[in-house]
This record gives sequence, C-alpha cells and structure tokens, in this order.
Amino acid sequence: MNKTALTVHQIARPHGFPTADHFAFIESTLPEPAAGSALVENLYWSVDPYHREMMDDVPGGFALDAPLEGRTIGRVIASRTPRLAEGELVFHRQGWRTHAAVTPEEIRRLPRFEGVPLTAYLSTLGGTGLTAYVGLTRIARLQEGEDLFVSAAAGGVGTATGRFARLLGAGRLVGSAGSAAKVGHLTREVGYDAVFNYHDGPAADLLAKAAPDGIDVFVDNVGGEQLAAAVGVLREFGRIVRVGTISQYNTPGTASAIFNYADIVEKSIRMEGFLVSNYRDMQEELYEFAVPHLQSGRLPLDETVLDGFEHIVDAFLGMLRGENTGKIIVRDRTEASSVR
Repeated sequence: MNKTALTVHQIARPHGFPTADHFAFIESTLPEPAAGSALVENLYWSVDPYHREMMDDVPGGFALDAPLEGRTIGRVIASRTPRLAEGELVFHRQGWRTHAAVTPEEIRRLPRFEGVPLTAYLSTLGGTGLTAYVGLTRIARLQEGEDLFVSAAAGGVGTATGRFARLLGAGRLVGSAGSAAKVGHLTREVGYDAVFNYHDGPAADLLAKAAPDGIDVFVDNVGGEQLAAAVGVLREFGRIVRVGTISQYNTPGTASAIFNYADIVEKSIRMEGFLVSNYRDMQEELYEFAVPHLQSGRLPLDETVLDGFEHIVDAFLGMLRGENTGKIIVRDRTEASSVR
C-alpha cells in the first residue's frame, strides 16, 4: 500500500482556456477512515467537460485550494464499517485524488457483468452513457427512422449518442467533429452517415450539405453557431436536446446563438436541456439496454485511456482541446499492467 496520497487542487480561476498552472498536486499522508467509513484506493478517474464550468466562480463551482470532485472507481483497502468490505470495488465522486475516505452512503456498488471492463462504468455505463441515453429516450423521445444531428460527435457523449441511436433504430445520422481523423472514425467505426469538420466553413452551409433533407432531432453538446444551423434544418416538430455549451466554456462573454426565432414557433420545435444528475434512477434501465449489446459486441467502447494519475490534468486539458476520441479516462498504472 502507498504510504502517501496525492490530491489535485484548483489554485486559481482561469480567464479563458485553463492551463496546468491552475492546478496543484498536493501530497499528504493517507486519509484515516473514521468509524463507519472506509479508505478507497482509486483506480480509474473520469474527467468531464462540466469540470471546466465548475472552475469558474459560479454557484456550486470548485472551491480554490481544495480537492476537486469527479467520478471515480476504486477499491476498498481499509474498512471501519461492516457495510463496506475490503477488496470491494465501488463508484464514488471524490475523484482527482489517489485515495478517499468514504461512507456507505457516498458510494455505489458496481455490478460485474461478464466481459464488460471496468472503464465502461465511467463511459458507456456511466454518466456519459446515461446522458446519451436520457437525451435520446426521455428528452428527444427518438422514434425509429428519425434523422439525427449530433454536435461534438467524437466526444464521449457524442459517440455514445451515435451508437445508442443506431441501436434504437435511428434513420440518417449526421455529426460534427474537429478534425479529418475524427470525421473518418465516426463514419467508419461509429456508424455516422455523414460528418463534417466544423473548421471547414460556416456551420449552416456544412450542415445543409450533410443533411439536405433536414433532421428530426439535434443533440447539442456545443451551442453557438451549430445550434443556429440546426434550427434552420430541423423539420416540423423537431426537437433540440441541450446537453452542453462547449463553444462558450473557454471564451467568457461569447454571444449566444443567433437564429430565426420564428422557426421555433412555425416549425413547432421543442428545445429542452437537462442535468443527468436528475436521472440517476435510470441507471438500471441503462444497464438493461446497453450491457447485452456490450457483451454481444454490437456496442463497442469508445474510450481514450491515459495511464497514471499524474496525467489527470493533462487528460482534462487534452479533452478541452479535443484530443480524445470517445470518453477520456485516467487509469492507475497498476490496473494498466493487470489488463495487458
């Protein structure tokens, strides 16, 4: 067992794109679990786009000079409660640290499905996959044969949305991405029918070419110009699912999307946003939907995995720069060697 613990703190507020200088790795002695709690050694960490929003001075945001939160999977290594057994694998939200003292109320036990790797519980079976599943089934209420446009389609939510939409019987699947390599991956591997590189020109022109007959549903991870473009090509009774606004995360004061607001009324368009934290009761439903497809191979995992907790800040910044394909996950080096 390691004798010391590492924790990542945010030490300054970014103005624009964050850098490594906004974070610090703090070394300390191992946390001592109090009566009724247990010590967890973390093995897998999730870095997510919402972390960028929480870096700003906003209600509920990260406090400076304090451990950062995040989705994490770890193993109980010392327990002072009969409700948590040593050796048990658990999910909790005290991420961005190598060790955490947790109570039974702060964890979720992970069901072990044959053939499903642990990383899946932070990607397709985690908050990323749940976001995609809720967006399609509860917010968009996607119907078989409907055509879909997904922005940031090569990210964690974007790839999960594309794969789930295919399994749900979607019609034409259109996406946007930030590089030619990602465009190729989405069309060859994920099942998108058409994908455009949003750097290649005005989003309205690129989307009109990719979806000449219009779309029924837009899953929006970006906002801005692509949201405006989607409003223009949505058909009557179209739906917009607002997941995130990546285009504004690192550019304070960026203007919101400008589009023809009359389209919302004239085409009876519905736009709805949601927080996946309000749909945690759907976790079991997600398992029932996704696990059989994972086990059969119909649902591959789209993940970028970095080994070593010391790279967690690099992973986060790389995600904001769009360097990942699929969900980005940091894995402890001991776990990396055990799966080789």
